[in-house]
This record gives sequence, C-alpha cells and structure tokens, in this order.
Amino acid sequence: MDKREVKKARRSGFTLVELLLVVTILGILATVAFVNFAGAGEETRRTATRMSIKAVCDAVRVHEVQVGRFPESLETLTEPINDRAPLLKKDSLNDSWGTPLTYKRTGQNFEVRSAGPDLQMGTEDDLTN
Repeated sequence: MDKREVKKARRSGFTLVELLLVVTILGILATVAFVNFAGAGEETRRTATRMSIKAVCDAVRVHEVQVGRFPESLETLTEPINDRAPLLKKDSLNDSWGTPLTYKRTGQNFEVRSAGPDLQMGTEDDLTN
C-alpha cells in the first residue's frame, strides 16, 4: 500500500466527535418524541370516554322514546324492552379507565358522568354530557 491509499483509508471512517454528535442528536430527538407522545394515551382515553358518554346519552333518549320516560338507572339500558334487544351492553357502562359511569336524572333532563383520570367522582377532571 502506498501513502495515498493509507491516507484514504484513514479518512473513510467517522471520528469519535462525529459519532458522539450523532448519538447526542438522536438522544434529543428520542426525548422530544417521548415527551410529545407520553400524553397522547391520556387524551385518547378522554376522547374514548366522551364517545362512550355520547353513546349512553343516545341510549337514554331512545329509551325515553320507546318507554315514555327516562330509565331509572343505566343498568335498565342493558335489559331487553318489549322483545327488543338491549340498547347497551353491560361493558359499555364503564369509562376508559374502567370506572362505572354515573347517571342522574335532573328534572326534565339527565346527566351521565365519568370520574375521569383520577378515578374520583366530583373532581375537576370529571367528564360529563
């Protein structure tokens, strides 16, 4: 091997500084991605719970049309009405965190509520219709 080939062989690899720079940049990108996606699961659960609450509210309104009054409880919606299939399945009465939804009649209206991420009813993170 002559001197030109030896110099060319030495220049063909990466220096330690270049490798450290690439590893540092990849670490920063991974950290940013993790921080951005860490909260995505929680927002997905909130969205799914809002959709569950809407489905339960729709079932309550259908029950009112079919029977002429609001149901006494959410469990009523899981029972057949006049040879018709139940409006909801029993497993649809829980939110995305596994906590049972609550139902309360308020005069001419009603409220369906989820305890939210903290799993405690009556706190500021509750989700409702």
